Amino acid sequence: MIDFYTWITPNGLKISIALEEFGLDYRTHTIDITKGDQFLPEFRRINPGSKIPAIIDNDAGITLTESGAILIYLAEKTGRLMPSNGKARLQVIEWLMWQMGGFGPTLGHAHHFLTYNAGQAPFAEALFAKETRRLYQTLEARLKDREYVVDEYSIADIAVWPWVSRYERHKIDLKEFPEIRRWYRALAARPQVKRGYEIPHFTGEIPV
Repeated sequence: MIDFYTWITPNGLKISIALEEFGLDYRTHTIDITKGDQFLPEFRRINPGSKIPAIIDNDAGITLTESGAILIYLAEKTGRLMPSNGKARLQVIEWLMWQMGGFGPTLGHAHHFLTYNAGQAPFAEALFAKETRRLYQTLEARLKDREYVVDEYSIADIAVWPWVSRYERHKIDLKEFPEIRRWYRALAARPQVKRGYEIPHFTGEIPV
């Protein structure tokens, strides 16, 4: 049994979707970051960095934080959604790192400046709007003539998809990115993605 600590953020959704895809038994613990639950002593014992998501794999005696590390761990634990060797494995890791190092952080800043604090910092808004569009263009090019980010469905897709699901906050029209739109909608139709999207609680239908 895995204890899963999360909130309704793209990083949290990565792991809830992955747990559903892998079919693992887990218990969800809601960490409401809007109320500061991430700073409570009981959660800081799990992650001193006060960030979600986090998991405790009780069967293996492993506590793990950082969404990318958790995705790799779950893929290796189950032997699914990441090749065990070769070029494809390296490419899955490559695109997972692309999401972790660029796509996610940049879009997180876009949420802050373009949606939640619009008009407060024009320079930052222009900077992150431009960089957000560049990253969407990178993903669009990657998905041309490809069903998934790396040939077969993998944790790379699971890592990227929840961030794209916030495209409205990025001031992005997916009609301008037909390859992303096709890929995004295909994943949104997966029952496992639908279930994962509603954890730790339902916030509305997946935007399409």
